[in-house]
Amino acid sequence: QVQLVESGGGLVQAGGSLRLSCAASGSIVRFGAMGWYRQAPGKQRELVELITEGSTKYADSVKGRFTISRDNAKNTVDLQMNSLKPEDTADYYCAALVLTGWYWGQGTQVTVSS
Repeated sequence: QVQLVESGGGLVQAGGSLRLSCAASGSIVRFGAMGWYRQAPGKQRELVELITEGSTKYADSVKGRFTISRDNAKNTVDLQMNSLKPEDTADYYCAALVLTGWYWGQGTQVTVSS
């Protein structure tokens, strides 16, 4: 079992910044990928940014505004979000891929006011 705990969500005005953090614990041998997804009300969950073994994947909508960073020694992954827009409002979920499959955090809410 792998546990993922997110922190750092909240309310921010458009143009502001937030930093999300995710700490992983449990039966961790090696992560194939770690990253962040989000789900806005009434919409499907979508990829935000994901670090795999050799590359980073991200949504076009966050390019140049969001930056993901991963610390393999600490089993953490952070998401720095700058120039936030109202359309970034969503529940953000930390995700991790290990040999036994995908694990998800409980989610942290991000609200961007206009």
